[in-house]
Amino acid sequence: MFPSILPAFDPANKPQLMPTDRDTVFADGTAQLFRFRNKQGLHGRGPVVLLVPSMINRWYVFDLRSGASLIEALVADDLDVFCIDWGAPQGEDRYITWQDIQERLHRMFRAAKRISGKPQLGVLGYCMGATLAAVAVALHPEGITSLVNLAGPIDFSKAGVLAEFTDARWFDAHAIAAPGNITPKQMQEGFTALRPTLQIGKWIGFADRSHDPKAVQAFVAMEAWANDNVEFPAAAYTTYISQLYQGNQLIQGTHRVGGQRVDLANVRCPVMVVCASRDTICPPAAATALIDRCGATETKVLEVPGGHVGAVIGSRASRELYPAMAAWFRRHGELA
Repeated sequence: MFPSILPAFDPANKPQLMPTDRDTVFADGTAQLFRFRNKQGLHGRGPVVLLVPSMINRWYVFDLRSGASLIEALVADDLDVFCIDWGAPQGEDRYITWQDIQERLHRMFRAAKRISGKPQLGVLGYCMGATLAAVAVALHPEGITSLVNLAGPIDFSKAGVLAEFTDARWFDAHAIAAPGNITPKQMQEGFTALRPTLQIGKWIGFADRSHDPKAVQAFVAMEAWANDNVEFPAAAYTTYISQLYQGNQLIQGTHRVGGQRVDLANVRCPVMVVCASRDTICPPAAATALIDRCGATETKVLEVPGGHVGAVIGSRASRELYPAMAAWFRRHGELA
């Protein structure tokens, strides 16, 4: 009943999602690679940055709305910004494997370098995208100037309640994926189970702030993104759950992609880990484990207040988090 509150608000107050101008510069299966332009219609002249979102959430968490957009901030700092849109897998994509995803990601690395005309780039991954990015950089460290892990699990033994939910003693990933791709409804119900009262609390909190147009815009934009999810290819899902969540193979050094062992010590570029203090999806210890296992000589941990999503698009992000990441990429891109 709570969502019926929204139509009472002026449609003119509806926020513009994905406000930064972009071009589709490369396509690979369902995935696309975007390159962003500033308000003058130009690409950044500074270091190249590639953003890697989660596979189950849409990419525009990075460009949610003006004032709450990491991409907007990076472009404003004259960085040359690329972002992957994984697309929406269809039924026949159930056979896409974890290896297929990694190979696609590596092609995106190469495409961003080729299209920008620069041989190096910085990489930022968010949530599962950070896990994918860490694996990709470990397998292909050449030309990577820096890596930012934004709330992405590395040590899955410290992944909190999600690790408990997916424990092999009571969770069979192969059985879950047997009918086909994992649907958004299946995944959303899992996240809802982390905090069963979150939905009602969210709408009550919104009612308290509904007099504030800025709060309304922020809420509507967040709801639009949070409910715009896509399926997870079944074959890739079984690997992700069984080998990473259940086997914790990445931190143990036994994870393999295409027969090649993923050694996090091969991540020798500067590494920043951004974790959120109240993150129940990726608790800070699950993310900061990358610092201990990577081979970088320069590392940084930045803990920000908030939860898994709020820390990235909340009111403080544009003031503190975005400038810190822009400065990180600019510094290491120019030093390379």
